[in-house]
Amino acid sequence: MANTRLSMRKIRDVLRLTHDAHLNTRQVALSLNISRSTVTNYQQRAEKAGLSWPLPEDLTEEALEQKLFPPLVCIEAPGKALPDFDYIYRELKTHKKFNLTLDQLWREYREQHPDGYQYSQYCQLYRAYRSKLDYSMRQDHKGGEKLFVDYGEGLSLIDPQTGDLIKTELFVAVWGASTYTFAEASLTQQLPDWIGSHVRAFEYFGCAPKVVVPDCLKSAVSRACRYEPDINPTYADMASHYGICVIPARPARPKDKAKVESGVLIAKRWILSVLRHRRFYALADLNAAIGELLERLNNRTLRKLKQSRRELFVLFDQPNALPLVQKSYEYAEWKIATVHIDYHIDVDDHYYSVPYELKGQKLHVRFTAHIVEVFRKGQRVACHVRSYLPHRHTTLKEHMPPAHRKYSEWSPSRFVRWGEKTGPHTARLVKTIIDSRAHPEQGYRSCLGILHLEKHYPKQRLENAAARALRYSNLSLKALRKILENGLDRLEEKDSSTTTLPAHDNIRGGQYYH
Repeated sequence: MANTRLSMRKIRDVLRLTHDAHLNTRQVALSLNISRSTVTNYQQRAEKAGLSWPLPEDLTEEALEQKLFPPLVCIEAPGKALPDFDYIYRELKTHKKFNLTLDQLWREYREQHPDGYQYSQYCQLYRAYRSKLDYSMRQDHKGGEKLFVDYGEGLSLIDPQTGDLIKTELFVAVWGASTYTFAEASLTQQLPDWIGSHVRAFEYFGCAPKVVVPDCLKSAVSRACRYEPDINPTYADMASHYGICVIPARPARPKDKAKVESGVLIAKRWILSVLRHRRFYALADLNAAIGELLERLNNRTLRKLKQSRRELFVLFDQPNALPLVQKSYEYAEWKIATVHIDYHIDVDDHYYSVPYELKGQKLHVRFTAHIVEVFRKGQRVACHVRSYLPHRHTTLKEHMPPAHRKYSEWSPSRFVRWGEKTGPHTARLVKTIIDSRAHPEQGYRSCLGILHLEKHYPKQRLENAAARALRYSNLSLKALRKILENGLDRLEEKDSSTTTLPAHDNIRGGQYYH
């Protein structure tokens, strides 16, 4: 069965780590949890398509896919089918408990390729493949290459109000070549503390490694797997910000990160054991004390090397590490959100608009403390200022369909201004109808119908009908239409033309009877 094609986002990471981070094929494969042959395949496709890093900003994912995967022309290759040595190696290693042999795999190969290699040639080719594999278990660390990170059990804080003990976690980061160490306490191992500790570690070092090797805790790896662990999206976003790659240690394989395992023990021995009798009521006070002892640890001369960790760091790691970017990483979380029927997505009980054409689609959302960004296939389609008001909406007019955009522009004052174009009685009737409703929007439809009567009746008749409706408190579109259909608006003209009696001493007014 053909291998599943990688996503465009992961292919971009292959090109970025190859050309920008200058990693070899094996490191790229480990970082992205894919085979080396897959990395080589995409590198060759990019070279053939004339692509390098950085990619053009206007190159969409669809265009990138067309360049990397043009329509194939099927050409029958001469010769015998070469065995899939990666598959053979994985099968032998995975099913070792079943005593799987090369003979059985060769028989399966011949069933698929009757004209394939004979058993002796099959075994010889596989042995040649095996001889090229690197089985060295010794970890030789290059300067500036790897930073190992892990947690250990920390000291407990004392709650100043209740006196209860609050457990802390000790975050430790150790360079592979120099064992230069950073340590700090945090309340949890959750994602915000995990990312924050990384950012402060990079600032402490003044540079960034090319590779970070974490444990398979949930904040670093969304799904732990020996072969294909899924990196947490926020952790991957931070790595992309600093231009580094993440290669998690294999589950239950502490030797993969032996540097930090010993680093945690050394930090406990030289820092926590010294502070064991002190009482701390605030995390800041604990970290201040840890920081003082951390400097003593890094400046202490190692017995065998006759140099301190700081001196080794300046000599090996610092010159070969990556420079820090100007702006520190801002903590951001990622989620997948479905666009609701009202073209809004839900982020922490607040609703943000996206273009209405995306209704019903699943989009990637990145949100920080200040901003919310929405992406579709790697392209940003919406951006909002973060709001913390629950169950409220943040809507941009350009995201609305034309009909909704026009409706959103309606307001009581606008309807009154439309009514004033017909006359003061019409404007007063519109205002009275809107004010009589519990919510102004409930009167919009009636007012819109009143204003549309102008298409069928002259303005003066509509104005007289509005005056009569106000006099008898007939505040509805139906009543106004009846007045016009029955010609009752003309009675208003007669009433207005009736002459009033002149003032005279012999004429008693209405006040005479009161």
